[in-house]
Amino acid sequence: MAEFELVMPKMGESVAEATITKWLKEEGETIELEESVLEIATDKVDSEVPAPVEGILKKKLFDVDDVVQVGSAIAIIETDAAAASSSPNGSEAKETTQEAPTAVVEATSIAAQGAAAAEGGKIPARTESGRFYSPLVRSIAEEEGISIEELNGINGSGNEGRVTKSDVLDYLSNRGAAPQPAASTSATAAAPAAPASSSRAATESKPAPAKMSAPPVDIRPGDEIIEMDRMRRIIADNMVMSKHVSPHVTSFVEADVTNIVMWRNKVKNEFLQREGEKITFTPIFIEAIAKTIRDFPMINVSVDGHNIIKRKDINIGMATALPSGNLIVPVIKNADQLNLVGLTKKVNDLARRARENKLGSDDIQQGTYTISNVGSFGNVMGTPIIPQPQVAVMAVGAIRKKPVVVETPQGDVIAVRHMMFLSHSYDHRVVDGALGGMFVKKLADYLEAFDPNREF
Repeated sequence: MAEFELVMPKMGESVAEATITKWLKEEGETIELEESVLEIATDKVDSEVPAPVEGILKKKLFDVDDVVQVGSAIAIIETDAAAASSSPNGSEAKETTQEAPTAVVEATSIAAQGAAAAEGGKIPARTESGRFYSPLVRSIAEEEGISIEELNGINGSGNEGRVTKSDVLDYLSNRGAAPQPAASTSATAAAPAAPASSSRAATESKPAPAKMSAPPVDIRPGDEIIEMDRMRRIIADNMVMSKHVSPHVTSFVEADVTNIVMWRNKVKNEFLQREGEKITFTPIFIEAIAKTIRDFPMINVSVDGHNIIKRKDINIGMATALPSGNLIVPVIKNADQLNLVGLTKKVNDLARRARENKLGSDDIQQGTYTISNVGSFGNVMGTPIIPQPQVAVMAVGAIRKKPVVVETPQGDVIAVRHMMFLSHSYDHRVVDGALGGMFVKKLADYLEAFDPNREF
C-alpha cells in the first residue's frame, strides 16, 4: 500500500487559499477515481475537490471551516503502489505549490506555525463546552494575545457556530478601536506634563475620528431571524467596501433601441435554428459596450494607490441573479474580439452555469467593466455599485414603448419608439463627469445606430 497526498487545488491566479466547507468522505471510506472528497469555497466561488486516485481516505488533515493554502496537503489517501506510482503526487502537487503566489508560501508557514503552537499552546483545539477552534484560528489568537475567554465570547459565523478566521479578524478590528487602558502610575509620573493650553490646542486641532458602526437592531415579537449564507455575507462586505473605496457618481441617458428590438424579433427564430442558441439583448449590449470602451480606454482602468492601471484586455462582467437570490458576475474575456454569435454563446453558457452553480474560479475573475440588466426585473433605471477594482458599471433598464418626438426631413413627428435608460456609475477619483457622461452618450449612439438589416 502507498499514501497519496490530496492537495488544495489552484483556484485561479489571485486565489491563494480556500475554506473547507464540507467533507463528503469520512476517514476509512472508499474513494473512487475522480470522486469528490470535499467541498471548498473561496471569496469568489464554491467547488468540489475530486480525487485523482482511488483508494481509502486514511486521514483528514483539516477540519470544516479551516482555511487552507493552495498547494497544501488536505488529506491522505491510502492506495495501492501501482496507482501511487502513476499518480501526480510527486510532480503535479509540487508544481501546484510552485505556481502559488509568494504570499501563499508565507501564509502556509503561518498556518504551520499555528498548528504547531496549537499542540502545546494556551488555546485548546476543543474547549470543555465542546467548541472547536481550527489551527489557524488558534494561531491568530495566540499571536494577537486573545485569551480563551475572549475567544469563547466571539460569535462564530461558520458551520455550527464555529469561529472562522474572518470572525477573529473582525473581532480584532473592533478590539483595536476599543478604549485603551490607562497608563500605569509610574509611567504617568515619568512622563513630563504638557502645558494645559498646548494639550487643549492639540485636542481641538486633531479631533479623534469617530468609528462608524451600524446602529443596534431591536428584535420584536414575531420577527424572524435569517442568517446570511456565505455568499450573501461576501456580497454585503464587498458592497460596503466598494462604497467606502470609490466615490460613486451616476450619469443617465435614454436611448432609442427600436432598431435592436425590431431586428431581434425578425431573426430570433432563424438564429435559434442555425446556432442552437437563443439570442437575448445582453450580447448586443455587450458588443456596443466593447466598442465604446475602445473609444474611451480610460474607462477600462483600475486604481492602485495613486497609480492608474490601464487594462489591455476588455473583459466584461455580466451581473447574474441566482435562484438563491444572490448575485454573481461571470466574465466574458476579450469581449471585443468576439462577434455577435460568439458573444451570444458565451453569455448563454456563463448564465446557464451560474444558475447551476458550475462556474469555475477563472470564470469570475479579471473583469474590467461590468453590465447589470436591471430591466429584467422591470426596473427602468438603477444606480449600480462598482465591482472593485473596476472603476465603472453600466445598468440597462427595461425597454418600454413610449411616444417620442422624431425628427424627419418633413419635420418633427410623434412616433411610438422602444426606449431604454442607461445608468452609468463610475469612480469619481479617476473618472470625471465629462468622461463618464461622454461614455454613456456614445454607448447610446451605438445602440441607436444599430443596423436593422445586419447579418448575424
